[in-house]
Amino acid sequence: MVNTATPTDARIPAATDMTALRIVFFGTPEFAVPTLDALLASRHTVVGVVTQPDRPRGRGQKMSDAPVKARAVAVGLPLLQPDRMKDPAFLEAFASWNADLGVVAAYGRILTDAILALPRLGMINVHASLLPRYRGAAPVHRAVIAGDLETGVTIMRVVKALDAGPMLAKVRVGIGPDETSAEVERDLARHGAALLVKVVDGLADGGATGTQQD
Repeated sequence: MVNTATPTDARIPAATDMTALRIVFFGTPEFAVPTLDALLASRHTVVGVVTQPDRPRGRGQKMSDAPVKARAVAVGLPLLQPDRMKDPAFLEAFASWNADLGVVAAYGRILTDAILALPRLGMINVHASLLPRYRGAAPVHRAVIAGDLETGVTIMRVVKALDAGPMLAKVRVGIGPDETSAEVERDLARHGAALLVKVVDGLADGGATGTQQD
């Protein structure tokens, strides 16, 4: 079961007189790849990708590219992998992309005020729960462990407080009795990617609104 709903109050700044946005994408694991792909297929331009530094992965703990990095490299996108969010060289490179909007999907690190202030329209996040339920890490696993019959994705504004920004849109997705966390996460990644592009289109066209969380 999938059901989308868009909050209708608390209008937020929009990109008036624009039909396309320059977007910087923050993400690291497989969950984030469908959102990056959806943006690449949209009318908007992904000007760069920020992802976590390379780390040992798998049973052999060998150095390998995380899924978002691998996708960015495959399509030739500019890539940044800062060790520190306050690194002046990173901030300078990030600012040089002149992004209108930042999109975050499971990046895995807290963003600083300086980063949040750089995109002209701020930053939005693809969060794998129906906020305000399951803020923070591992929302899919927490929903499955709790025996929830449904979960979903919330597109929200990124603010300094963790997963506490105004909600721009939601999609509800049912959880089957035998579904694993991995299966639910794949569904949420796909539905969240489609919803994210609708929200970005709304921001570009001046029609996106947000609702404050309880």
